[in-house]
Amino acid sequence: MEDYDKNIRSLTVFEGKNRFIEAGFPVNKYRLARTEEEAVKFAKEIGFPVVLKIVSPKILHKTDVEGIILNLKDDEEVSQAFNKLMKIMRKHDPSCMKSEKTGIMVEEMVEDGTETIIGGFTDKSYGKVIIFGLGGIFVEILQDVSFRLAPIEEYDAWEMVKGIKGSKILLEGYRGKGPYDVEKLIDVIVKVSKFFHKREEILEFDLNPIFVLPKGKGVKIVDVRVILKSD
Repeated sequence: MEDYDKNIRSLTVFEGKNRFIEAGFPVNKYRLARTEEEAVKFAKEIGFPVVLKIVSPKILHKTDVEGIILNLKDDEEVSQAFNKLMKIMRKHDPSCMKSEKTGIMVEEMVEDGTETIIGGFTDKSYGKVIIFGLGGIFVEILQDVSFRLAPIEEYDAWEMVKGIKGSKILLEGYRGKGPYDVEKLIDVIVKVSKFFHKREEILEFDLNPIFVLPKGKGVKIVDVRVILKSD
């Protein structure tokens, strides 16, 4: 995170997804469950397989506490995962269930695509900066990302995609996978940059991962992190 002052607030992944879906972005299906029964019900409504995630303002990095369970295929697996995650959440946030904004998120599992990241931060000298890269190891270890000042246009978005070392994976496919829906990805990058530019209250965000699906099937935003100026 940039060196902001202390007047900031982090949204939970549930709040962040709400903000982006309300703005018209393609977010995967999700519901916030606060009981085991709700988790099973929501999983059936979304359709198996599903993912369960901890939602708590005190647990921003869910993977650090094993707060995500993937590929749950039936009611029993969802029930067991819900109870396991609740124990973890209560350990790190004992008063977690006092807020209606906390619980266990039940999500559509997205598998058929390539992971990317769109992010942004506010630079004290230059203003709002947009970031794009491939997800996973490419962004975490190889730092394979490109930057532009927001807002950007379609031409800039294409340059951002072509400017990363892993662009061939998206543009041409790899080992029988792909090609991917890069045109829809470009559209989302442009719209996200303009959304970020207009929202003065948003200091920083990460959409990571965004799955770019096979050509013609669009993209799905799977995880969201948002840092706001506090009220």
